[in-house]
Amino acid sequence: MKKALICGISGQDGTYLAKLLLQKGYKVYGTSRDAQLTPFSNLRRLGIIEQVGLESMALNDFRSVLQVLIKVKPDEVYNLAGQSSVGLSFHQPVETLESISVGTNNLLEAIRFTELPTKLYNAASSECFGDTNGLSADEDTPFRPRSPYAVAKAAAFWQVANYREAYGLFACSGILFNHESPLRPQRFVTRKIVSAACRIAAGSNEKLRLGNISIQRDWGWAPEYVEAMWLMLQDKQPDDYVIATEETNSLEAFIETAFSCVGLNWQDHIEIDPGLFRPTDLMVGQAIAKKAKKKLGWMARFKMRDVVRMMVEQENQ
Repeated sequence: MKKALICGISGQDGTYLAKLLLQKGYKVYGTSRDAQLTPFSNLRRLGIIEQVGLESMALNDFRSVLQVLIKVKPDEVYNLAGQSSVGLSFHQPVETLESISVGTNNLLEAIRFTELPTKLYNAASSECFGDTNGLSADEDTPFRPRSPYAVAKAAAFWQVANYREAYGLFACSGILFNHESPLRPQRFVTRKIVSAACRIAAGSNEKLRLGNISIQRDWGWAPEYVEAMWLMLQDKQPDDYVIATEETNSLEAFIETAFSCVGLNWQDHIEIDPGLFRPTDLMVGQAIAKKAKKKLGWMARFKMRDVVRMMVEQENQ
């Protein structure tokens, strides 16, 4: 039985990945800073918490990381932890950098130190690309990060590449474009929109306050994207991959789709709040994911409108 350690198991991706690995016969372990106090509500929601071994680990503490790796001896480690909000990173830049960049470096160094044949998946981000001047990004597109979150993710990406080349570690980074699900926290704009649309359709008189709705993103379905993470660690050689649907839509189109799903005109229920605009923002995110299709056999089945529909259906249950 293979053993997998998921750092950040309580989040959206960690929970769906845990479910996938359990279905594949893995013994799954997950970490949080304090496993005794963390509610792990997403694991409970999917009904899998009793099947997962939970460990306390602080990614910014090398000794803590090393102790867990020695105890679990995982075949695969999935690094999905760290501060995950672009908007929040402008308010907490130091915490963002430490939790993502220092945490990733500690994992890499601990794997090197133990000399275990452990494979590492690292969650990079499409935010690393920044403004690509209207061009679709692939694995050869230079990084031009435009937020503290993107800077931290870019640093972690190059740490992974360096350990792979310098020490021969089996370490991969998935450069994932936006991927959503009902497990997204409501501070994420996609879940915020879906939840508000459903509440308004149920009789709420609220107005949904949003920032820049002209931004464009490639939105996919999170349960599909964790399949790509797993596939990267099953390949013979470690490599980095862009994961995306290759379809870009505006946030306005996302809003329109969500409100249409509940029979409402979005323009009657939205207010633009300049206070919600970010100091710098990525206006357009678009991708080419041909490498993942060619080498991993992975391609997205669900696009933005499918994602919104499934999120609305879950919200109304």
